Amino acid sequence: MNDRVDRHRHDLDRFDLAILKALQADNRIPQRLIAKAVGLSAPAVQRRIRRLEENGVIQANVAVVDPFKVGQAITLLVAVEMESERRQALDAAKRAFAAAEEVQQCYYVTGEADFVLVVTVPSMADYEALTKRLFFANHNVKRFRSFVAMDRVKVGLTVPLGPGEQDAPPASPLARRR
Repeated sequence: MNDRVDRHRHDLDRFDLAILKALQADNRIPQRLIAKAVGLSAPAVQRRIRRLEENGVIQANVAVVDPFKVGQAITLLVAVEMESERRQALDAAKRAFAAAEEVQQCYYVTGEADFVLVVTVPSMADYEALTKRLFFANHNVKRFRSFVAMDRVKVGLTVPLGPGEQDAPPASPLARRR
């Protein structure tokens, strides 16, 4: 584990991990129920959540939307290979990918591709328009390969909390609330 990850991991105790586990399952759970499940007072849970937000551990509280139900029927994984890996060119590509609302996720990666994107669009015509805007118009894009998702088997951003998670007070009663 690198120093950055190791240092931040030690800032989280078993209560923090239990709170994070509960919030990842359902971030609308009342803090009093989290408090009861983890063995803390509601104000203590509130303070810890605020600290986790201020420290960037909790980055956002969002609604997970089914793309199909809002007309975004096609999900694609796109591997993008760049012509040059100069910092300026890569930063420009990162900005362009991040600014495109069709791009749900963007990863700068090692291996055969330089970037892997997760894209949702209503139709292949919309994807074609996106490729013209993001890839063909960018002279630093050497090539891109598209993989159309046929089924959304698992989708999520839940982070495994790893070693120590089993020592956290159980939060399972919260998951049954649904």
